[in-house]
Amino acid sequence: MNKIPRAPLILGLFGLIPFVWGAATVWIDDLAALGLQYMGPRFIGPYVQLFYGSIILSFMSGVLWGFATKATGAQAATGYTLAVLPALWAFFMSGGGPSSAGVNLIFGFLGVLLLDFAFSRWGLTPAWWMALRTLLTAIVVACLTLTVI
Repeated sequence: MNKIPRAPLILGLFGLIPFVWGAATVWIDDLAALGLQYMGPRFIGPYVQLFYGSIILSFMSGVLWGFATKATGAQAATGYTLAVLPALWAFFMSGGGPSSAGVNLIFGFLGVLLLDFAFSRWGLTPAWWMALRTLLTAIVVACLTLTVI
């Protein structure tokens, strides 16, 4: 496994806070009450996860687009096309209630991991990319699953 540089690892882990917080506020009533009192309903439970998860899927589209700029020809065209899928998925699939939206986000993040793998196999990502993305995706999917169940 390639060593993940410190800055992306730390920033990636901090980026998990809304997912972890959302799951925690679903399972721990006192945290939910605290969050509701100080931040409002949008920042607890599935709502913070769904809103933030949609943003992160869109962010990942931008990251993949950046990787596609390293490709040429047909591979670049394929990369650009694949790069827009996470943002479109978030846009079309994050509605319909917290449970179905949560399940759809789980599939969206797993799909992004597959795209990460493809871009990595094409040599468009840093050597450590898949180690970071696998770690972050596992935690995001676990948090969303805790909320959905």
